[in-house]
Amino acid sequence: MSLNHILKYRDGYKYQLAESAVISTCVRASGVTTITEFITLTPEGTLLIKEGYAWDGPSGIAIDTKNFMRGSLAHDALYQLMRNGHLAKKWRKVADEELVRICKEDGMWAIRRWWVLRAVRNFGGSSADPKNKKPILTAP
Repeated sequence: MSLNHILKYRDGYKYQLAESAVISTCVRASGVTTITEFITLTPEGTLLIKEGYAWDGPSGIAIDTKNFMRGSLAHDALYQLMRNGHLAKKWRKVADEELVRICKEDGMWAIRRWWVLRAVRNFGGSSADPKNKKPILTAP
């Protein structure tokens, strides 16, 4: 590795996993396991998100509460797989439904879950679009 004064980074993240997380999902995308640097998705729908993974938590005007964190983690990881071309965009609706299911498991009220689903269905599409892959920024 050469010494370099240029820092390369991606913007838009505010949380980072301190330990790896395993979340069961209904995403049955292919007969093969998808493996990226921080995300693994098995054909059975098991999502393994590795320690160090960064995500932005609940988006928009949503309040970051404990009953929203695990759902936002899984949702962001699934959207990242779509955005980066590892998962077909046809899985977006299932990813949105998984967000709501996980939030329900974690104790989120029904009315809030309804609003969350409306928000991601109406405004989340661009976050799963490969055209919006997060660019690598540099400093200085």
